[in-house]
Amino acid sequence: MANSRKTALKILLRIEQEGAYSNIALNNGIKQDGLKGIEASFCSALVYGVLERKILLDFIIRQYTNIRLKKIETEVLEILRMAVLQLLFMDKIPESAAVNESVKLAKSIKLNKASGFINGVLRSMLREECRYKLPDKDKEKIRYYSVVYSVPEELVKLWISSYGEENAVCIMESTMGRAKLTVRVNTLKTDKAELKASLEKSGVLCSESNISENALLLADTGSVEAKEEYRKGLFHVQDIASQICCEVLAPESGMMVYDFCSAPGGKAFTMAQLMNGEGSIKAFDMYEHKVRLINNGAYRLGIKNISAEVRNALEKDDMPLADRVLCDVPCSGLGIIRRKPEIKYKENPGFKELPQLQYEILCNCSRYVRKGGRLVYSTCTLNPGENEMNVKRFLSEHLEFQPLNITLNSGIIKKIDNMGNAVTLLPGENNDGFFISLFERTC
Repeated sequence: MANSRKTALKILLRIEQEGAYSNIALNNGIKQDGLKGIEASFCSALVYGVLERKILLDFIIRQYTNIRLKKIETEVLEILRMAVLQLLFMDKIPESAAVNESVKLAKSIKLNKASGFINGVLRSMLREECRYKLPDKDKEKIRYYSVVYSVPEELVKLWISSYGEENAVCIMESTMGRAKLTVRVNTLKTDKAELKASLEKSGVLCSESNISENALLLADTGSVEAKEEYRKGLFHVQDIASQICCEVLAPESGMMVYDFCSAPGGKAFTMAQLMNGEGSIKAFDMYEHKVRLINNGAYRLGIKNISAEVRNALEKDDMPLADRVLCDVPCSGLGIIRRKPEIKYKENPGFKELPQLQYEILCNCSRYVRKGGRLVYSTCTLNPGENEMNVKRFLSEHLEFQPLNITLNSGIIKKIDNMGNAVTLLPGENNDGFFISLFERTC
């Protein structure tokens, strides 16, 4: 597994030093180093394990060295994090392998002096049977949660104050695991039963969602893009919460729909299916390469009523008014941490800048809703400043819009009813964290 460890180190350094996205860095790293099978799986487990538990791992390392972590070279610290992860959280890794391979890894990248330091820290841990002491929950509740769930204290405070301690713990627990792969059945080409049977025949484990009619949860897929069902356009990858967002907007056959900030296009694809491929969907994004993603996806799925264009959601243009407008704005992404755990550690998550940008996008998108038409404002974050506050401000300053009540499937249990026309979905087994609000233009 030496190759896996070295690849994992390179990937973690890209994420730490260059701000790379974990999923992209991992896929590229595994491909570049030619890892397959068990080696690729082990590399993935190391990368995501370190990202999910970084605060906890650093907390433990501090207890076995007098050197401040800021004084430790980044490469050395990442090696220590991987080693502690293997010693404490990966049962199938022998202790000797975790220590010896970490020392070898340091030497292989010419950190000969540091290899002795790494060996010393890890041997000290083994002598102490890898024991460590957590903060006292009764005396330091915020710090305790921060360490146990590897969530910065700022986020712990935000979630407890916003959603209560019980819900905050559910959110923090969700950041520690890997999200299931969820897909949307392309009902323009097949149905759920037929797709499920086909995938299972090829060895994919499929389970049905109890909260979205045409969603499937997949496991043991291997490369999704290599699946025949994918190439035939029988499904697209989309989280269930995102699918629910489309169902709340409820586009119908023959309607004109605008989808702003659309890339990579999952919501546009789902709305086209809800419309039975009839009517027109204009999917907008401000980057040409993202527009190509949307067009390529629509082509693969055989969807002909989507037209993707380059457009900044803040631009004010003369366009025909639409029956439905989806405004899924850029956000801090706190609802999808389990898919991109590096989000937790952003020094500037954008809490100050994002709400105003989001509000301006919402106001501009609302210009294109016809009288009697519907507007959805949504985010994949868990922060009232980006969610409820923008909704309340919008309603107070746009009297031509009225709130519309949202009715959700009874199977959705991890939700917070913020107000009649807005709901927060907490991360659950079947969905990411998400915020959805619904309006109707009355005049």
